[in-house]
Amino acid sequence: MAVVLLVEDDRAVRQGLQLALRRQGHVVHAGESGEIGLELLHTEHPDIVVLDLMLPGIDGFETCRRMRSSAEVPIIMLTARSDDFDVVAGLEAGADDYVVKPVQPGVLDARIRAVLRRAVSERPVNGQPTGETHGDLVIDRAGLVVTRNGNPVPLTPTELKLLLELSRTPGQVYSRQQILSAVWDHDYLGDSRLVDACVQRLRAKIENVPAKPEYVQTVRGFGYRFGRS
Repeated sequence: MAVVLLVEDDRAVRQGLQLALRRQGHVVHAGESGEIGLELLHTEHPDIVVLDLMLPGIDGFETCRRMRSSAEVPIIMLTARSDDFDVVAGLEAGADDYVVKPVQPGVLDARIRAVLRRAVSERPVNGQPTGETHGDLVIDRAGLVVTRNGNPVPLTPTELKLLLELSRTPGQVYSRQQILSAVWDHDYLGDSRLVDACVQRLRAKIENVPAKPEYVQTVRGFGYRFGRS
């Protein structure tokens, strides 16, 4: 069960999804605008946000950016189209995943559960130290804490899971599909744009010069690797 914040301006869609998600065992708080969604984010403290992109007033892109600037809550965006503009813009605004309308409640529930599984703690193996130092970056796998130059780095569950996966074996190259399987879900056939957008956001938080990454490096034609050890 999760506390879900649903932001959708279409009343019929909002009520239908609200009812379906409640039947799946979730607690659902719903709003019809970005403004209401931002208020509910701070009063209800949801585990995850399901956010429509086409909203009156503050649109979904700006709502997503504002939510992301004030909280590390996972965000799944709802889009009427799967074209590059909507998807890429939404991911760059801070969304962790997307679902194309018309939304199948079972698909949305599965995506919600998959996103929330990324926040499950990883445990140290055989009593080994959990703090790994990579240059000015320290990764504590047991505490799920990342620091850079001694300062905490605020990462979303998806960004953290991506960093944990890549840094587990520095130097190993992971294809986008391998990353999708490991980070988004073991059986999720997803979109490589999810990976690229998440890498971009992660670099902005952990790299000294995001345009010249030391940690999350691109291997052209193959994928990504964690570069420092």
